[in-house]
Amino acid sequence: MLLADDDPDLRTIAEVALSTVGGLVVRAVASGAEALAAAREEPPDVVLLDVMMPGLDGPSTLERLRAEPATRAIPVIFMTAKVQDHEVARYRALGAAAVIRKPFDPMTLAAQVRAIVAGQPPR
Repeated sequence: MLLADDDPDLRTIAEVALSTVGGLVVRAVASGAEALAAAREEPPDVVLLDVMMPGLDGPSTLERLRAEPATRAIPVIFMTAKVQDHEVARYRALGAAAVIRKPFDPMTLAAQVRAIVAGQPPR
């Protein structure tokens, strides 16, 4: 999976939660531009994407992923503290599979991602 978050501490915690705790293979990047390059290079099974990043933010990154045939169908999950109903509705309208609230529980993050990819609603 591909993880994109500009906060180095959150990125490290999420990477450990997903790989060490969850057993997932994770490639972590620090920006939307890096996420696009990584997804083009080796399309992941799922992208976990921070909403607020400098430069290319999460929604713009998702828009670009959806515009390219090689990355169009990759499930994208936003991870953000901005989870009011209208914000979540906007992310879903952009094509996000789901939204995981920050702060997240490192012990259950991988299970949440797996459930979302399997078509179950996030907890």
